[in-house]
Amino acid sequence: MKYVDEYRDPHAARRLIDEIRKTATRRWTLMEVCGGQTHGLLRHGIDAELEGVVELIHGPGCPVCVTPLDAIDLAIDLSLRDRVVLTSFGDMLRVPGSRRTLLDAQARGGNVRPVYSPLDAVQIAKGLPDHEIVFLAVGFETTAPATALAVRQADREGIGNFSMILSHVRVQPAMESIMRYPDSRIQAFLAAGHVCTVMGYESYESFVEAYGVPVVVAGFEPLDLLEAILACVRQLETGAARLENHYARSARREGNPAAQDVVREVYEVCDQTWRGLGTIPSGGLRLRDAWKRFDARVRFAVGASEAKDESDTCRAAEILAGRMKPTSCPAFGSTCSPDSPLGTPMVSAEGACAAYFRYRPPSAAS
Repeated sequence: MKYVDEYRDPHAARRLIDEIRKTATRRWTLMEVCGGQTHGLLRHGIDAELEGVVELIHGPGCPVCVTPLDAIDLAIDLSLRDRVVLTSFGDMLRVPGSRRTLLDAQARGGNVRPVYSPLDAVQIAKGLPDHEIVFLAVGFETTAPATALAVRQADREGIGNFSMILSHVRVQPAMESIMRYPDSRIQAFLAAGHVCTVMGYESYESFVEAYGVPVVVAGFEPLDLLEAILACVRQLETGAARLENHYARSARREGNPAAQDVVREVYEVCDQTWRGLGTIPSGGLRLRDAWKRFDARVRFAVGASEAKDESDTCRAAEILAGRMKPTSCPAFGSTCSPDSPLGTPMVSAEGACAAYFRYRPPSAAS
């Protein structure tokens, strides 16, 4: 398959692994921000191949995982109200709130419908004019344009019964927050290629200058990841700190201007609560005043609630911050599994705990 098979060549991968090992004179610590990259690194055994040479720390690159508790609680509450339909992507249905999940709410009679796109939710609203249709909107900058387009379409068609619980988050402010941790060990970053495809990567130049760490835009296939890791190691070995793009087939410095335009039209940057990381300055997006009528909190006159954090035995916050590997959590594989998850990193398909459970199962974990 073009643009896939050529980036999975095992012989090329072995050459890159050997080159990384030959180049590194000490152990370097890198963070991949994207959950898709985490799964790729584990699925192809890259972390194991580079053991002792490169330590790969898994960042909070899973938007499902960092969706705050109060957003889930609000979605559950609204789904149980009369003549309200709560819509969202399927992987949100098992994400725990402070008391239960959307699946639990559905079992209690809540009207919860999984959709593939926010535009599907708009169509449901169009077909059920006597119901309020709410879309739980989560994701990084990659999904923000689609929800912005859904809002514009609802406005254009005069659909007044559509609103959103908005939890879009911005990646770079989270990286800045992690670098400000007093105990941060991160020496370089693999930037999320899909986010850079939409938003570009020019803003990372100021990040590199401010924190003195290399940032390399990376894709998701084995050769993408290995080339980006090699680029980081080469910089670190020479004491350099530069921004490089190793996902040129998709990511451009300027990104996708059309997508950025619709995001700027509908949203404005705001401080955002990230589950496990707290409030991150400029870490999210909210609807501009001109579009507030599509904000479910405004529509239903509700504010943020005080909600209990994760289970006392769940170490999700430390895992999302890159301070702990999933296999170091006492609950991993015992009281916490994909069938019975305690926290969001085990629920989401992009979560680090789910990745370790699938590719480094408890019986193989040390």
